[in-house]
This record gives sequence, C-alpha cells and structure tokens, in this order.
Amino acid sequence: MYLEYYGLTEPPFTITPNPRFLFFSAKHREAFNHLLYGVRERKGFVQLTGEVGAGKTTLCRAMLEQLGNRYATALILNPVLDADHLMKAIAMEFGLDAHAMDRLEILWLLNHFLLARAEQGQDAVLIIDEAQDLTDELLEQVRLLSNLETDDHKLLQIVLLGQPELRDRLNNHHLRQLRQRITVRYHLRSLSRYEVSRYVQHRLEVSGAKRGPYFTRPALWRIYNYSRGIPRLMNAVCDKCLLAGFVQQSQRISYRMVGRALRELEGKIYV
Repeated sequence: MYLEYYGLTEPPFTITPNPRFLFFSAKHREAFNHLLYGVRERKGFVQLTGEVGAGKTTLCRAMLEQLGNRYATALILNPVLDADHLMKAIAMEFGLDAHAMDRLEILWLLNHFLLARAEQGQDAVLIIDEAQDLTDELLEQVRLLSNLETDDHKLLQIVLLGQPELRDRLNNHHLRQLRQRITVRYHLRSLSRYEVSRYVQHRLEVSGAKRGPYFTRPALWRIYNYSRGIPRLMNAVCDKCLLAGFVQQSQRISYRMVGRALRELEGKIYV
C-alpha cells in the first residue's frame, strides 16, 4: 500500500527469513562464520541458539546460499514428529524416495546416499530448526545419524537451531553423549540500541529507498525500547510505522507515529 508513496520496490520489513535482507551486525557475522566453519570443516554438529525472532533462520538460509551446489541440504522446519516420520522427512528433503520404508531401511538408504556423495567429493548438511521442540527420543535419533561416517570424516553435518531452551535441554546429564559431539556453538544475542538505526536503514536501502522515509532518533529509541533489539519485533513495528506515515502523508516517522503503530500491534494503549 505504501510502496509507491515511499518509492520502494518491495516491502522492507517483512518477517519472512529472506537472506537478501540479512543485516550483518557483529553478532550476526560471528554467528554466520561459526555456521560456515562448522559445516565446511566437517565438525559433525553445530548448535546455534537465540531468542525468538533473533534471525537464526535467516542466517541459516544465508549459509545455505554460501555453501552452493557442492552440498546436498535437508531443512526440517517442524521437528514435532515421531522418530519414523522424522527419518522419512530427512530422507525426502534429500530427494530420496522413502515412502514405503521403515526406519532401518531409511538409515541404509541415507548411508548409501551419503557414501556416494563422499566418493564424488561432495557433502551433505541437515538443518533442524526449532530444535528445542525435539523430544529426547528424537535427539537420540539425530545423534545416531552422526554415526554415519568414514574413516576420515563425518558423512553428515548437522546444524541444530533453537531457542535458549535448547541449551538448557542439552545440559541435562542424560543427553551428555549428544552434547559432547557438539563442537561448534554460538548464542545469537539481540541488536544493541546503536545498531537499530543501521538495521532500519539497511532494510530500507535493500528495498530501494533513496531519500525517505526517515525515522527520527526518538522514534528509533522507542522502537528499540519495545523490541529490545529483536529483529522480528522491529520489523513488525517498522511496517506499521510506514503505514502510519503513509496515512498521514509524512516521510518523517516520529516518536508519536511509533506509539500509534505499537497500539495497533498490541491492541492496547502503549505508553
């Protein structure tokens, strides 16, 4: 609705994990490098945690783009499955026909697939999002997948993305076998108050902004105060702010406009 008014080519503050919009703060750059290092160096397990909306999935998609065609990838977005269905979902994500197979048959199929790729000098990576929702049984099943290996290296690199609860889960004594196999870990923290302005400007520029819209410093302070630097919350607020600016025909997004956006988001008065 407001794109033409602001001269934008696409919405700048969508909440979908689009790698083109990824803002590389120092924290996000470090997290990205941890992911790439763990996968490229065949470390077996990589763990990335962070608050809801911190940008974990976007980082993961950016990593997949960076890896290129040498890697076969399987991305599990909803791991709330039983062990049989999880194995089947992983195999199907790798493009394998596992519809009529049981768990052992799927494991054999995966091993054969991974060995064939290894012989061609190619790798495979499994990414499980929302990994804090995995049951203990599923976590054990994922650990067993890491046993697929040659004398030289792991055949499957596994990335676990999750909320901070994942760290707490893996600290349990009965999951120590899995925890000991995770050699690359990073916890993604939210943006600082000083990074908010750069984040907002970055997304506007990616969307084709030339001169406007313009967020005032008090407006940015209020956005940070509400979102605490969580990108997804910032996106939701900023999108409402641009709509409020469009309604008032203003290129300048003020502190008051942010308040209006927050009231609409929360369905209540925000002071």
